[in-house]
Amino acid sequence: MRRFAVVCLVLLAGCVGTPVSDAPTESVGSTPPPDATTTATPTLPDTSLTVTVTRVVDGDTLDIVYDNGTEDTLRLVGVDTPEVYSENDPAEFEGIPETQVGRDCLRRWGERASDRMSRLDGETVRLAFDETLETRGYYDRLLVYVVHDGRNVNYGLVANGYARVYDSDFSRGGEFYAAESQAMTRATGLWTCASEGGETDAANDGPLAIEVHADAAGNDNENLNDEYVDFTNTGGDPLVLDGWTVADAADHEHTFESLTLAPGASVRLHTGSGDDRGGHRYWEASGAIWNNGGDTVTVTAENGTVVAEANY
Repeated sequence: MRRFAVVCLVLLAGCVGTPVSDAPTESVGSTPPPDATTTATPTLPDTSLTVTVTRVVDGDTLDIVYDNGTEDTLRLVGVDTPEVYSENDPAEFEGIPETQVGRDCLRRWGERASDRMSRLDGETVRLAFDETLETRGYYDRLLVYVVHDGRNVNYGLVANGYARVYDSDFSRGGEFYAAESQAMTRATGLWTCASEGGETDAANDGPLAIEVHADAAGNDNENLNDEYVDFTNTGGDPLVLDGWTVADAADHEHTFESLTLAPGASVRLHTGSGDDRGGHRYWEASGAIWNNGGDTVTVTAENGTVVAEANY
């Protein structure tokens, strides 16, 4: 039996944009929370091309193929993720110390940005051009917005702290700079590198503890409900998890419905089937989800913001 316990800070301020369903919400452990407020959702660009991603070069560069078989390389408009193949210059990232600690921290976040983008490998995405920019930039790379699953990938990198805004006169600069400012204020993602030592937990309203029980007794695929993840609200305020998704590194996803965690309350997400009630929820998967040798647990709010991510 293997248990992996990781404490992830939930960016509650970043979850403010999570819409709350009008359906009744089951509160686990205590009284329901006050009504949540919402923030504006970034507008999506008009997409004109559909392509397939063939390789993730790094966090902001992709190789693609068109329907006719022609290959190309694209660069995401308006974003700059930390370098993974060369040295980073912390001076390009406001507030990051110009030390080896700062450079090492940025490299780690560059690797995490690449890992995040690797989910697009082999996926069909839609592309949009910015009317204020040339079609191609340095190295003859296509300059585009990438839209996948109804979300602006460029914007998501900035909002979730995987990238800074790349200084250029692109039309959506206002939205992107606002998202960057918010990420910096909340010390989200790479902006944790600004703290002494390069990386510390941000001062957020409350943490979400994640404990993974990946190795079920016997054959994992025959004992799915003994494979589970426990989520505990160790903060002082209720957490509304309506519409939040839990995903593994292979992008298997489960969405919570009508669920609120009171302070100190937990919910156990079983891989198999059962009736959702009390502190138990069921993925309804047909096979094991969590790798016994290690995996990534990603919790994403309904608006696409990654609110917690843990490796075990």
